[in-house]
Amino acid sequence: MTRPVLAIDQGTSGTKALVICPERGVIGSGSAPVRPRYGASGLVEAEPAELLGSVLDAGREAVARAGEPVAAVGLANQGETVLAWEPATGRTLTPAVVWQDRRSENVCGELAENATELKRITGLPLDPYFAAPKMAWIRREWTREGVVTTSDSWLVHELTGAFVTDAATAGRTQLLGLHDVAWSPAALEIFGLSGERLPAVVDCAGPVGTTTAFGDEIPLTGLIVDQQAALLAQNALEPGNAKCTYGTGAFLLAQTGGRPSAGSSGLVSCVAWRLGGRTDYCLDGQVYTAASAVRWLTDLGVISGAADLDPVGASVPGTGGVTFVPALAGLAAPWWRGDVRGSVTGLGLDTRAGHLVRALCEGIAAQVVALADAVESELGSPLTALRVDGGLTRSSLLMQTQADLLQRPVEVSALPDATALGAGVVARLGLDPRLSPHLATPRCEPSMVYEPEIGPDEAAERLARFRAAVESLLERA
Repeated sequence: MTRPVLAIDQGTSGTKALVICPERGVIGSGSAPVRPRYGASGLVEAEPAELLGSVLDAGREAVARAGEPVAAVGLANQGETVLAWEPATGRTLTPAVVWQDRRSENVCGELAENATELKRITGLPLDPYFAAPKMAWIRREWTREGVVTTSDSWLVHELTGAFVTDAATAGRTQLLGLHDVAWSPAALEIFGLSGERLPAVVDCAGPVGTTTAFGDEIPLTGLIVDQQAALLAQNALEPGNAKCTYGTGAFLLAQTGGRPSAGSSGLVSCVAWRLGGRTDYCLDGQVYTAASAVRWLTDLGVISGAADLDPVGASVPGTGGVTFVPALAGLAAPWWRGDVRGSVTGLGLDTRAGHLVRALCEGIAAQVVALADAVESELGSPLTALRVDGGLTRSSLLMQTQADLLQRPVEVSALPDATALGAGVVARLGLDPRLSPHLATPRCEPSMVYEPEIGPDEAAERLARFRAAVESLLERA
């Protein structure tokens, strides 16, 4: 019998770990929370020790519940979260600046004349979302000591002593050449990071070191950024396959094969993964606030949590004329306007909590439709369906709204922890190079398929209201 692997997804609000056996499926799981701090001027930070502690706690819990040793470990990470640390000791020098943090907007403003060149080199638009502006900001504002990297490099160093990052995560920095998949001297110079010591860029699958953090010494054989991990787990292995993950934000990715797309429709063109030296690419679109917008409604006392979306939303038949643009951390693709903030319009004395909930679901879904439209424009062909995963897919209201506005079936993954499963795929591939991604990727039918329940005319009318609200925000910002 093939020994299982430990797959860990270190996310924004928590870490999930699975022990996965090819024959028996998931045989153990664990989780641990992470509590980011939010503050003025777009501050979003996390304690590095909490990130590492959550990896150790979730991983050890999963192994203990499985009741048997694992053969290897794979790690998925947040992507654009960065920190400074001392490579000789692993001592952290700064908090972790989370991907949602907007404090590097001034850096981007100063470098605006380089935006076209940076997109040509890296495939990424100039925006505080990506790692390089945050890295430059840390160097300006906090410290010139140590190294400044994405969080995965520090976590891997603490687990194994290696100083590496995988090609997919490196592709989220805006420092990696899109075509040669190597650190770009030109991009480094633009950001004032030319003298930095950067981690080695490795394949997503392959041994990078060993760890005793989860029991006996085992190899770390898989590294990949979170959304690409979910794309892999969703078996999106052919050009045109697409998925959307609904977590803290919502992220739609579409595979484009061995050649990057131009990204001319406002989407990001980036590395999907590099396996066996071969690079596959994807188109990537982001909605910055999904579950984080639900948490915002929760903090206001409108609902008590995500589980309330369906019952509270069901208390009213529609939005009651309310339009919610949940740009609480700015508008991402395809607009790329981080300076824009959210709006709720159409409020009246008869507005109830259910109207706000439905308007939020419609606002999230409408942004995903904009991403899907951009993918179809880029690829020159329509998506036949959308594969979805993530915690918010538990909301029937949100998923039905998504199908209605998209006018396509929405297929909910039966694998609720797709990102962790993707980390398991690359761990398995790194352990056994003879495997193909098709053989290492789990196969399963969707747990639910939502078909559109409204016609195209009504969908177009509802989308037009949302787009008008967005245009009004863009004009005022």
